[in-house]
Amino acid sequence: MTLANKITASRLILAPIFFIIYLLPRFFPSIFAIPSGDGTFLYIGAPWSVVVLWILFVGSEFTDLLDGMVARKRGEVSDSGKLFDPFADTLTQVTFFFCFVIDGILSPVLFLVVLYREFSILFIRNLMLKKGVAMGARMGGKIKTVAYVSAGALALLASSTQRLGMDSEFFRFFGTAASAVFAVSVIIAVISFFDYVLVYRKAANSKQGTDSQQDGAQ
Repeated sequence: MTLANKITASRLILAPIFFIIYLLPRFFPSIFAIPSGDGTFLYIGAPWSVVVLWILFVGSEFTDLLDGMVARKRGEVSDSGKLFDPFADTLTQVTFFFCFVIDGILSPVLFLVVLYREFSILFIRNLMLKKGVAMGARMGGKIKTVAYVSAGALALLASSTQRLGMDSEFFRFFGTAASAVFAVSVIIAVISFFDYVLVYRKAANSKQGTDSQQDGAQ
């Protein structure tokens, strides 16, 4: 484990902690929420959880930038890192989005598209690895990540307004903005997926051509 990979691995710890803190009020509503007369909750009154969630969210995204910088500076760029980093990113992003889907901020249908896309990309990376190529992040994938982070930040803002008991107009505003950015990010994700497929097909055709030449030489 290089230092860069250790930084990447920290996201595998931060993501589950985020999940637990985010859903604590649902498991202990009598402690964290103020009930209304109709059996629902007026708001989730846990200001401390807002601070903790933002620290975990920003910390996760910061380590995503930091691990690449450290790897390049220390000369630790490796094939394992090229696979480990996107895996940690996927786990983290899926965890965030799942929490926001539970709260009704993000669309479950779009979330399902994200799941299909991300796991399909991981499968393609494994196929590329079998051909001796460790496929790193493509430009489309990087743009998708920025869009994911933006959608996640807006969704967390919406959740934060609810937890702090702010006017519901704030929740609707940030929730709508998060949904719009999330929809755009999913479109970008799907487009970038086909880019990865093209890269794989080129690698596969190149490998077949090399094998044919070797067979001919023999």
